[in-house]
Amino acid sequence: MGNQQQSGVPAFPTGRVDAILDTDTYNEIDDQFALAYLLRSADRVRVRGICAAPFYNSNSASPEDGMERSYEEILHLLSLAGREELVADVYRGSRGYLVDEQTPQPSEAAEAIGRMARGYSAACPLYVVAIGAITNVASALLYYPEIREKIVVVWLGGHGLHMPDTREFNMEQDIAAARVVFSCGVPLVQLPCAGVVDVFRLSRPELTAWLLGKDALCTYLAGNTIRTAESYAAGKPWSRVIWDVTAVGFLMNRDGRLMHGRAEAVRLPTYDGHYSQQAEDRQYLYIDVIHRDALMEDLLRSLTGEETV
Repeated sequence: MGNQQQSGVPAFPTGRVDAILDTDTYNEIDDQFALAYLLRSADRVRVRGICAAPFYNSNSASPEDGMERSYEEILHLLSLAGREELVADVYRGSRGYLVDEQTPQPSEAAEAIGRMARGYSAACPLYVVAIGAITNVASALLYYPEIREKIVVVWLGGHGLHMPDTREFNMEQDIAAARVVFSCGVPLVQLPCAGVVDVFRLSRPELTAWLLGKDALCTYLAGNTIRTAESYAAGKPWSRVIWDVTAVGFLMNRDGRLMHGRAEAVRLPTYDGHYSQQAEDRQYLYIDVIHRDALMEDLLRSLTGEETV
C-alpha cells in the first residue's frame, strides 16, 4: 500500500502499489528502459495501464505521429518481455497538446486514467508515472477533477530548482498541461532532469557486460542504446542518460537506497521558461538526489533476474 503523509506531500511507497505509466516511448532510448523496469518488477508494482504520450522531434512528424509511434513501441516491448496479456491495457494518448489550461485533450488514455482512478483513495492511491509531456494526465484531471484525491502523479519533467531555467523537453512541449498538474492540488512528485536526474548514466561497457545477450528484451535495450550513441559518437567514449528510469525507480524506493526527496513549496512553471512562487501554501515532493549505483543495480537485477550483476 502506498500511503501519503498528512501534509499532502506524497511519501515513498512502502509496499506493492498499482501504477499507470504514461510514456512517449519512441522519443528516445530511455523510455524503453523505464517500461522494461516496470514490467519486470511485478513483485513491487502491478501495472494497471500503459498510455502513449504525444511528442514532436526528429523521431516524429507531429505530436500525433509521436504518440502513434510510441503506442507501437509499447506493443513491441510487451512482446519482447513476454507480457502480451497487457496489450488490452495499452491506450492511445492525445493527438496534440493542450490549447489552454482549461480545455482537456480527448483520448483513450485520459479516459482510462479517470476510469481506473475512481477505485482508489488517498490512503491507497493509484500511482500515475509520467515520463513525457504530461498532456494525458492533465486532461484526465480536467475531465475528472475528483480523481486528484485518489492518485499520486510522479513526473519526470523540468529542471532542478537551482538551474537557470526550466526549458526541458517534457515540460516545454506542453507547459499548459504542466501548469494544470502543478496547480490543481493533486499529490505530486517531481523528478527534475538537469541538475538531479542527469547523474543516471549508462555506458557501452556496462550495457555489454550486464545486458547484451541476456534475453530478447535486454539485448534490444542494449543494442538500441549502443546503435543510437554510436550514430554520433563512434570511436569515442560515451554515456547515455536514461532519465525515465528514475521515475519508475520512485516506486521501488522502499528503504531510501535509490533516491532522496524533500518537501518543497509548489511553484508553477511559467511560459517563459522559469518557475514562479505559488501563492497557495501547498507542497509537493521534490526529488533532489539520485543514488546512481544503487538504482542501477536494482534496474539491472530487475531486468536480468540475476542477483549478482
